[in-house]
Amino acid sequence: MLLIVAIVSMFIAVTFYTIGVWGEKRAGRLTPKFLAFFWTGFVFDTTGTTVMSMISGSFSFNVHGVTGALAIVLMLAHAVWASIVLAKKDEKAMGGFHRYSIIVWAIWLVPFFTGMALAMLR
Repeated sequence: MLLIVAIVSMFIAVTFYTIGVWGEKRAGRLTPKFLAFFWTGFVFDTTGTTVMSMISGSFSFNVHGVTGALAIVLMLAHAVWASIVLAKKDEKAMGGFHRYSIIVWAIWLVPFFTGMALAMLR
């Protein structure tokens, strides 16, 4: 059951985070709607990662573990920064924010796909 919760959480995370990042890119502007997608993706990624850690029982110091930890920190920083940009109503930052979003999303995909690959190899 825990594995199902972890897998579903990770797929919700990738869905929401991808919609947020590419929706923002397409719109050309950061909006509260995209911020909600970022935070939802972060919450589900953290949930999935936590459950996966409970299943495995330990942190693995490998590409997946290191990039996964980095990705969670970057996702949190991304969502916090987006929240600040929107709160300040910084028009210039809202228009260019997608460049940072795409970088964080691309980095986040590394542990997402390496996690799937490692699971398939088991």
